Amino acid sequence: MNKVLKEVLSTSIYLLIVLVLTFLIVAYVGQRTKVSGSSMEPTLSDGDNLIVDKISYRFSEPERFDIIVFPFRYKEKTYYIKRIIGLPGETVYIDEEGNIYIDGEILEENYGKETILDSGRAYEPITLGPNEYFVMGDNRNNSSDSRDPVVGNIYRNEFIGKAWMRIWPLNKLGIVEHQ
Repeated sequence: MNKVLKEVLSTSIYLLIVLVLTFLIVAYVGQRTKVSGSSMEPTLSDGDNLIVDKISYRFSEPERFDIIVFPFRYKEKTYYIKRIIGLPGETVYIDEEGNIYIDGEILEENYGKETILDSGRAYEPITLGPNEYFVMGDNRNNSSDSRDPVVGNIYRNEFIGKAWMRIWPLNKLGIVEHQ
């Protein structure tokens, strides 16, 4: 009987350690999230499962074109996945031809799926505050992003993390390209 009790106790301690380590990893290092919708096409697709890196922004600043995950302010358990376009202190403007300007210079990028048809709130220059970012989906005409007043500018403290790795579907398994 003593041997059985010892085995149960040993297994219980092992499971407790595994649960605590899993909690710490999910809380502070990485988290799984699922892409819902087509706003990041062609980079990310509806149904893709990602691991979000929650630790790198503790040691480095977000960069232009990083793909970040943040909570939607007006609906619990809803997360957005978007690409950083504007950085703190910059002025973002989108003209009637769909060109994105950062501080008066056209942004050279190739992530947008198509020409922007709606500048949204960026039809006038938007100057970002010290901790604000302007984000957009790659599927520019099918994305609720910083151009929409409901989403607006995203504050640094709202970031959950950076999209790091696609784990599903298996045929697309790999590191998510940002730059």
